[in-house]
Amino acid sequence: MSSDLQQLYQQIILEHAKARHGDGLALVPFGARLGESHQLNPTCGDEITLRAVLDGSTVEGISWEGQGCSISMASASVLTDLMAGLPDGQALKLVGEFREVMRSRGSIEADEEVLGDAAAFSGVARYPARVKCAMLAWVALEEAVQAANRTASG
Repeated sequence: MSSDLQQLYQQIILEHAKARHGDGLALVPFGARLGESHQLNPTCGDEITLRAVLDGSTVEGISWEGQGCSISMASASVLTDLMAGLPDGQALKLVGEFREVMRSRGSIEADEEVLGDAAAFSGVARYPARVKCAMLAWVALEEAVQAANRTASG
């Protein structure tokens, strides 16, 4: 990865860590399908509670509150922008693709066309202790969507 690209990625992470998109748990409209998940990274103390509101099979909105390092908070912010309005199946597929990049220890380069600003976390994959930070919100979204779908079918 070129140093220019690394600088751009660092800038994206810093901007999202400061101006957190989706931060603050939103009220849920009456009758909306809601999934919520609380995740904690015991290694570093990062934690997040994430709400996903589904309309049919579409992720209508994501809101969250949490505390932690700039990587975990920026990752939640980027995820909020990337996932809103997507079909839940596509959102879960993106979670899987992000997980694959994060688990690759830097051997898989994120496809910016697919993951958008989440590609900025590619460099994090080289630091196993930081992968959990980047994955925290993504795991929370995965659980929240599954919970919302269980509620709908149950």
